[in-house]
Amino acid sequence: MNRLYVIGVGFRPLDGKAGKAIRDSSVILANDRIMEVFKGYDEYEAVRDKIRIINSVYETMEYIREAWRSGASRTVLLASGDPLFFGIGRMALKEFGKGFVEILPDLSSIQVAFSRIKEQWGEALFVSLHGGPDPAKRRELRYEIQELPGLLRRYGRLGILTDKVNNPSEIARVLHSSPLIRHRPVRMYVCERLGYPDERITEGTPEEIAGMTFSYPNVVIALDRGPEAPDAAGDDTRFGLREEEIRHTGGLITKDEVRAVAIHKLRLPRRGVFWDIGGGSGSVSIEAARMNPALRVFLIEKDAGRVEDVRANMTGFNVSNIELITGEAPEALEGLPGPDRVFVGGSGGRLQEIVEHSAEKGAERVVVNAATIETLYEALKALEARGFDTEVCEVSISRSKVINRRRHMSAHNPVFVITGWRAGVARPPRRRR
Repeated sequence: MNRLYVIGVGFRPLDGKAGKAIRDSSVILANDRIMEVFKGYDEYEAVRDKIRIINSVYETMEYIREAWRSGASRTVLLASGDPLFFGIGRMALKEFGKGFVEILPDLSSIQVAFSRIKEQWGEALFVSLHGGPDPAKRRELRYEIQELPGLLRRYGRLGILTDKVNNPSEIARVLHSSPLIRHRPVRMYVCERLGYPDERITEGTPEEIAGMTFSYPNVVIALDRGPEAPDAAGDDTRFGLREEEIRHTGGLITKDEVRAVAIHKLRLPRRGVFWDIGGGSGSVSIEAARMNPALRVFLIEKDAGRVEDVRANMTGFNVSNIELITGEAPEALEGLPGPDRVFVGGSGGRLQEIVEHSAEKGAERVVVNAATIETLYEALKALEARGFDTEVCEVSISRSKVINRRRHMSAHNPVFVITGWRAGVARPPRRRR
């Protein structure tokens, strides 16, 4: 039976099972960097004639298929550290299936890095910025380098796998330039060539690290050593701000319950572009930006007093991914990147024009809040004319109030939440460039 053993090396001697798999193998595959490490293992001399050096992961997968077809049924693939920690183990399982692959891990480089700096890593977020060695075939990354400030602000500690493009100096420049953490006590650790004789650990601020160069391979650990309370709300709440926490004027704010429904209907992507038109106090934008640090939020508001409220809320809640546009839609929308999502909280009587412009710019989902039946009708007509499927929900809120020491319910005016979406759209949001 064909069998592929993906064996991690780099930090510890091989255990009995891994050593036997290597000795009994038909062929052993490695790249130049892994080979440099494996030469220091006791097993190397006994199996050196079985080793084949292939530096392309795609060629490696094809070689394994050919080896199995030619009868070399017991194949070993040497990997760095833990093959399933953002490593080649995932590709091996995808290509050959769990029934034919066995993973025998070493320690991961991130695990070793945290141990070197004597910091616990159980609550860290692990981020791979390693897009692969071939620029033409770079992997789709879960997170991009521009998202690191928001992630560090949220999680407090990051373990980052780098590559030659997303290197420690570039990571440091992104962190240092972000207003989210510019004044925070952030420390970076660059752990170079872990497990090699010339291993080196460098500690510094993002500003200091940005001016340095480092040997490859390396990993980065970023720690925010500031107070745990990340924002003006005094806790780590990601969703559910209360009206009294948000600066607003004259009661002009989307009510908490209506805001929750509108954000649910928007189905915001983790990254992409969101237009908040007639943003008022900015309550919807603030909630959206805090939940999704990688989302680009453009808030459009024409009233000068409300613009000042928005600025105060952006500062108070320490969000950096909102861009405030002062002006009236749709003219103020010119030049903005096309939206994935649009929320219309106020239209100034120009709802049809706003919907038409949003549709022309490629909006996949538009949500409109309406206080009157006339606006409800106008929203449905405009959305359906531009090819959107639609639905309407009515949000009726009653809140308790105490009168003569007894609790009564006090009703607020109902709000219609109109949602329009493009039928059959199932593609991911646009990636930032």
